[in-house]
Amino acid sequence: MSNALSLMRQHANHARYRPGQQAGHYESFFLRANHPNRPLAFWIRYTLFSPNRRPENVLGELWAIFFDGETQQHVAVKQEFPIVQCVFNTSKFFVQVSDACLEPGKLNGAVASRNHRIAWELAFSGDAEPLFLLPLDFYDAAFPKAKSLVGLPMAVFNGSISVDGNEIAIANWVGSQNHNWGAQHTDLYAWGQVAGFDNHPDSFLEVATARLKSGPLWTPPMTPIVLRHRGEEIALNNLMQTLRARGSFRYFEWDFRSETRDVLLEGKIAAPREAFVGLNYYNPPGGTKHCLNTKIASCELKVVRKRNGKADAPEILTTQHRAAFEILTEDRGHVVAIRA
Repeated sequence: MSNALSLMRQHANHARYRPGQQAGHYESFFLRANHPNRPLAFWIRYTLFSPNRRPENVLGELWAIFFDGETQQHVAVKQEFPIVQCVFNTSKFFVQVSDACLEPGKLNGAVASRNHRIAWELAFSGDAEPLFLLPLDFYDAAFPKAKSLVGLPMAVFNGSISVDGNEIAIANWVGSQNHNWGAQHTDLYAWGQVAGFDNHPDSFLEVATARLKSGPLWTPPMTPIVLRHRGEEIALNNLMQTLRARGSFRYFEWDFRSETRDVLLEGKIAAPREAFVGLNYYNPPGGTKHCLNTKIASCELKVVRKRNGKADAPEILTTQHRAAFEILTEDRGHVVAIRA
């Protein structure tokens, strides 16, 4: 193992924000998991937001969504708090937003808005190493301005969540603990994750398709993919590979494909409009983005290995409703209601 990888793993969940910094910054620690076999999921997010050149206006945000794919009655809540009520620790994994805390192996809290309330008391465990969607040297570089990693893939959650007073037992729900940050949100992206496929419960997928804007110009789509499958990590995420890859998304489907001489990964993630919740994200340079968020999407992934110039028979990994799928956009024509 390289020293750089070892150091990144050790610091994966240390906050990057420096109090008083002039540069705009957002930073989020989020956790999400799915019921073992029903279309139910939760997403909990501890966030810091600091607008560019206005560090006096920094604040903490607490978010939670419970997705119910059986009734399509999803509950989403968000509250904002003064930064003096928050802790984002730069030397260890510890986050606090108001009375809600997140630390290794456990999280608790409650958040209420728009006549809804979600509270949680959860433990999580797992022994997987952090997963890096970007090449390691990108995390300390100016490009890209948004960084993302998975602090604990295949996290197993136990405890309880209360949704509008209804207690829901969380027993061995599988998901992940994640950390992202940056000087501004990516201009346009789709992000996806599967923590255990229905037919390959130990496999983990992290994928994104992103476009960046500079003035009036847009970059081509860039699609990094990292798959952990059968004890191996397949990382198709260097810059040239992400540009060669294909990724195309629309409301509410996404196709992606990346190929090297050794492997082909080709997939589709999709969900009906009613599976999504719309969220309003502040952007450090100014303005807002809409995040269209579901954690109960379907995914089909084809994996083809190549040996001695010949392709093996494809493996098809599938899940009916365990995929995370987010679209971040400035478009307002998506017809998804903004809930928080």
